[in-house]
Amino acid sequence: MSEPAGQITIDDFLKIQLRVAKVLEATPHPNADKLLVLKVDLGTEQRQICAGIRAYYAPEDLVGKLIVVVANLAPRMMRGEESNGMLLAASTEDRSQVVVVGPWTDVPPGSGVG
Repeated sequence: MSEPAGQITIDDFLKIQLRVAKVLEATPHPNADKLLVLKVDLGTEQRQICAGIRAYYAPEDLVGKLIVVVANLAPRMMRGEESNGMLLAASTEDRSQVVVVGPWTDVPPGSGVG
């Protein structure tokens, strides 16, 4: 029996490492109007993540917030800045609203999600 297009197995899902991260710094990307550059704390390490949320969030509003990130995504250069992960966000179909995903209560950076 074949799987419908776009579906993944539980084994595929278990490969994704979702972790809570605390935003330490957030700045506009110097070479991309849609990106913010975030410095995040994952508990055991700090990383830089580029995120396409500049139109929806002021950098200062993100500092100190807990967010959920894909921690085991391969690094990628984004307009001259290295991104080491991806934050999760929900958006309306027309992208008029984008909401960064985070825990409802405080948990330590590095906590697993899933």
